[in-house]
Amino acid sequence: MEVTCLLLLALIPFHCRGQGVYAPAQAQIVHAGQACVVKEDNISERVYTIREGDTLVLQCLVTGHPRPQVRWTKTAGSASDKFQETSVFNETLRIERIARTQGGRYYCKAENGVGVPAIKSIRVDVQYLDEPVLTVHQTVSDVRGNFYQEKTVFLRCTVNSNPPARFIWKRGSDTLSHSQDNGVDIYEPLYTQGETKVLKLKNLRPQDYASYTCQVSVRNVCGIPDKAITFRLTNTTAPPALKLSVNETLVVNPGENVTVQCLLTGGDPLPQLQWSHGPGPLPLGALAQGGILSIPSVQALDSGYYNCTATNNVGNPAKKTVNLLVRSMKNATFQITPDVIKESENIQLGQDLKLSCHVDAVPQEKVTYQWFKNGKPARMSKRLLVTRNDPELPAVTSSLELIDLHFSDYGTYLCVASFPGAPVPDLSVEVNISSETVPPTISVPKGRAIVTVREGSPAELQCEVRGKPRPPVLWSRVDKEAALLPSGLPVEETPDGKLRLERVSRDMSGTYRCQTARYNGFNVRPREAQVQLNVQFPPEVEPSSQDVRQALGRPVLLRCSLLRGSPQRIASAVWRFKGQLLPPPPAAPGAGEVSDHSELRLDAVTRDSSGSYECSVSNDVGSAVCLFQVSAKAYSPEFYFDTPNPTRSHKLSKNYSYVLQWTQREPDAVDPVLNYRLSVRQLNQHNAMVKAIPVRRVEKGQLLEYMLTDLRVPHSYEVRLTPYTTYGAGDMASRIIHYTEPINSPSLSGYYMFIETSRPRELGDRARLVSPLYNASAKFYCVSFFYHMYGKHIGSLNLLVRSRNKGALDTHAWSLSGNKGNVWQQAHVPINPSGPFQIIFEGVRGSGYLGDIAIDDVTLKKGECPRKQIDPNKVVVMPGSGVPHQPRPQLWGPVAIFLLALQR
Repeated sequence: MEVTCLLLLALIPFHCRGQGVYAPAQAQIVHAGQACVVKEDNISERVYTIREGDTLVLQCLVTGHPRPQVRWTKTAGSASDKFQETSVFNETLRIERIARTQGGRYYCKAENGVGVPAIKSIRVDVQYLDEPVLTVHQTVSDVRGNFYQEKTVFLRCTVNSNPPARFIWKRGSDTLSHSQDNGVDIYEPLYTQGETKVLKLKNLRPQDYASYTCQVSVRNVCGIPDKAITFRLTNTTAPPALKLSVNETLVVNPGENVTVQCLLTGGDPLPQLQWSHGPGPLPLGALAQGGILSIPSVQALDSGYYNCTATNNVGNPAKKTVNLLVRSMKNATFQITPDVIKESENIQLGQDLKLSCHVDAVPQEKVTYQWFKNGKPARMSKRLLVTRNDPELPAVTSSLELIDLHFSDYGTYLCVASFPGAPVPDLSVEVNISSETVPPTISVPKGRAIVTVREGSPAELQCEVRGKPRPPVLWSRVDKEAALLPSGLPVEETPDGKLRLERVSRDMSGTYRCQTARYNGFNVRPREAQVQLNVQFPPEVEPSSQDVRQALGRPVLLRCSLLRGSPQRIASAVWRFKGQLLPPPPAAPGAGEVSDHSELRLDAVTRDSSGSYECSVSNDVGSAVCLFQVSAKAYSPEFYFDTPNPTRSHKLSKNYSYVLQWTQREPDAVDPVLNYRLSVRQLNQHNAMVKAIPVRRVEKGQLLEYMLTDLRVPHSYEVRLTPYTTYGAGDMASRIIHYTEPINSPSLSGYYMFIETSRPRELGDRARLVSPLYNASAKFYCVSFFYHMYGKHIGSLNLLVRSRNKGALDTHAWSLSGNKGNVWQQAHVPINPSGPFQIIFEGVRGSGYLGDIAIDDVTLKKGECPRKQIDPNKVVVMPGSGVPHQPRPQLWGPVAIFLLALQR
C-alpha cells in the first residue's frame, strides 16, 4: 500500500538572534490576467505572453515580517506614459489594453526594512500582427518607357509582428515556391525595417500577369488570426508620375489667395494624392482636396515648402515640392563702422567710415536699398561708394562708404528698403553723423549693482548706456553655463537697458550681464557690465513633522534645523506647546550669534507634557514650522501575515477559528505593554466583540498569538488591536481576515511529520510527501532535512526528484534504511534538475510496527551542499505527545509540501 499524506509544512525563514520572527521580504510573481502562456525559456527566465490590447495583471506575492511594501518598475519600454517616473506601489500591477511598447522586463521589489529587499522579475512579451504592406518594384537599370515592359519584377511584402511572421505567397489560389516554379524566387532581403519577404518574378511571362496574395501568420499565437493583402499585376501597372501647375518657387504678396494644382500624369493602380507642409501642419484655413491646394488670404507665416506626394505601392512615391514665399520685410537695422584698417573705434576726419543698412525680408535677394543724405538722394563719387553683400556683414546688406571723411560729410543719412512693384510697405532707418556721434559706454547706476527682492515679487535690473546713438542692451546669464533667461531665451534685447522680471523665483538668483549691441549703433567691441540678483525666500526646516515616543519619566530633546533659506540664518525661533507660547529655551553652549537650529529639552515625559510642540523659525523673510508630537504611547502592533494555515474549521457548528499572530513595534521605546484591547467585527455589521488580552514582558520580534473563535463561515471580519501601557492606549492596528478552506493536518512551526507503521500497515507499504512544482532557476540545488529512524523494524527513507520536462520522471537522489538510533540527524542531498521539478519524500514500512520514520526542517536552497555535515542536537519527542521539539533557525524558506492523493 502507498499513502501520500496531506500536510502543509511551512518553514520560518532564517533571522538573526534577537530579531524574533522579523524576517526579510520574500517575493514571487504570479499572473492573473489574460495571459496566452507563462513559460520558461532557454535560460530559465519567466516569460509572460499576452496579446496586444488585452489586460495585463501581475501580482507580487510577498512574505516577511513586518509586511513588506511592494513597488513595481520596469525596463525596455514604458508600462504607462509615466510609469518609469512614478513607480506603481501596489502588490497588483494592472495595465488595461496593453500596447507593444509596454512589453519588457517588469520588476517587483518587496522591502520591509529587514535585510535586503527581495527583487523578482518577469518578462512580458506582447504579441501582435499588423496589416501587411505590399509594394511592387523593378531593377533601376531596367527603367525605359512603360514600367512592365521589363523582364524582372519584385513584389515586396512587409509586416510588423511579434513573434516573427511566416509568409506565404500565392498566385491566384496557388501557393508559390522555388521548387514548383522556376520563374519565381522567394527570399528575405537585408537591411529592411520590419519583416520582409520578396517575390521575384524572373523573365516576366504572360501567366505572371495575375493576382498575387501575401499571407502572413504568427501561427495563431494568442489567437491572432492570419492576415493577407492582394495586388493585381497587369501589363499597364505603372508607378505614379506628377507635374505642378506652378513653378517650384512661387512668390506672392500678402493677402492674395493661392491655388496650386498637382496633376497626375501616370500610375496604375490610380495613385492617392496628399499635401503636406514643412515645417508644421498646413496653415489654418488651407484646403487640400484631391490634387488642389488652396490657401486663402496668405500671410507671411504661411511661407514654407508644400509637398504633393502620390503613392500607389508601385515603385517609389512621386513627389513635387513648391517653395511658397510671401513677400515681407521687418527688423530694419543700421551699423556705424569706423576705419577698420586703422582699428579705430571713433569717427575721425580724414579716416574712412562705413554706414550699413539691413532688413530681414522674404525673398531676401529681391530687396532694394536707396540712400539719402539730408533728404536728397546720395550721389556716388570717388569718396562716396554704395556696395551690396559686404562679406563682413549679413547677406543682402547695403553699405555706404565715405572715403577720407570731410566736415562736409556730416549730416543725416536715410536708408530705405523696398520691394519694387509690390504692395509691401517700405522700411527705413536714419543715421546721424556729426562730431557728437561717439561710441557707447555702459555702466550700472549707483546702488543698483546688487538687487535684492523677495521670491514672488517683480524685479528690475538696469544698465545705463551713454553715447550717440545709443544702441539696444542685450542681457544674458553669467554664472550658469547655457542658462536661459526667465523669458526662455539665452539673450534678450531691451531698448532702454532695463530687464524686467515678473514673480522672481529662487533659481533666478545669480549674476546677469548687460552689453551693448553691435547694431543700431557702432559696430565695435561690445561694452558690458554686471548686476547681481539676490532672491530672498522663507526658510525650509526639518523635520516638518516628527512623532517622538519616550517612556514616562525619561528626557526628550527636540531639534528644529534650518535646511535652506535666504538669508541662510535663523533670525528668531519661537516654541509653543498646544498653541501656548513657551519661554525661550537657553542657548546651547558654544553656540554663536548665527545658528542653523533651535532646541527644546524636556526633562521628563509625563502625561501633562505629552502633546503637540511647535517651533516657528524665521529668517526675516518668512517662517517655517517644525511639528513634534510627543507622547509615551505605544507603537502599533504589526500583524503577522505568514501564519501557516491560520483557519480552523468546525464543520458541525459551521463556525471557524482563526489564529491571529502579531509582534509589537519597538516595544522598548516606551513603557512595557500590559495588555491588548481586541475588537472583532463582522463586515457589514455594527456590533463588535471586545476583549482584553493580558501579556507579560513583550520583547522585540516576539510572536504573540490569540485564537479567534466562533467566527461564522464564510464571513470576513475586521480585527482591531490596541496596545495598553501605564500611559494608556497606544496606536491601533487593523486588518481584515477572510475565511479560507483550511488544509487538513497542519504542521505548525515546531512540529515534525512521521509515518505510522502500526496496523493495518503491512510490509512494503509506502507513504509519500510531494512538494509543489518548482521552476529551475539554478544549475544546482541542495535539499536539507533532519530525519529520525529508530526501532528494530525500520524500513527505508527515500528522496526522489520528479522531473517535469517531458512527462513525469522520478529519479532516486538519496536513500537510507535500518535503525539509526534515537537521535535526529541531518542530511544534505545535492540535486541538479534540468527543468521544472518536484521533491518527493518516500517512507517504506519495514517488517513490524516498531519502525516509525520522521522528518523535519525541510529546506531547499540554490547552490551546492555544505561539505561538512552539521551535528544534530535535536530534542527527541515521541510521536503523538503533542509536545513541540526545540525550534531551529531555517536556512532558506519557506518550503510548502502538500498532499496530492491517497492511493493504494
